[in-house]
Amino acid sequence: MFKGFKEFVLRGNVIDLAVAVVIGAAFTAVVNSIVDNVITPVLGAVGGAESLVGAFPIAVGKGTIEVGTVLAAIIQFLIVAVVVYFVFVLPINHLKKVAFIKKQQPTPAETVKTPPTEAELLTEIRDLLAKQQTSSSGTPHDA
Repeated sequence: MFKGFKEFVLRGNVIDLAVAVVIGAAFTAVVNSIVDNVITPVLGAVGGAESLVGAFPIAVGKGTIEVGTVLAAIIQFLIVAVVVYFVFVLPINHLKKVAFIKKQQPTPAETVKTPPTEAELLTEIRDLLAKQQTSSSGTPHDA
């Protein structure tokens, strides 16, 4: 049982996934900080509030819909989506395309010496025999 678990954990996919989750969590913290400390205050000022959390309120009966909070979440999502697309998806798709093109191109054929045909062999034998007869008699022999 432990052997199977060890094989599962040590497979490349599981470790890659764990690294992706850790990096994703760290990246989310960075994006949250940018949205909360830079973008939200600027957009909140446009909406007449200190940040987006209090901006653009809509009164509905006794409650209030805080549109600014929803906008902050949408902006956060868009930033993460843009970065993931341009940093991960686009380069990986490009590499896949290049690999596919390389795979489709014919590989240069190795210089393989093809065996001579039967006619070529017979011609070679005839020429060798003629040469042998010429060198042994001194004069060419008509066949």
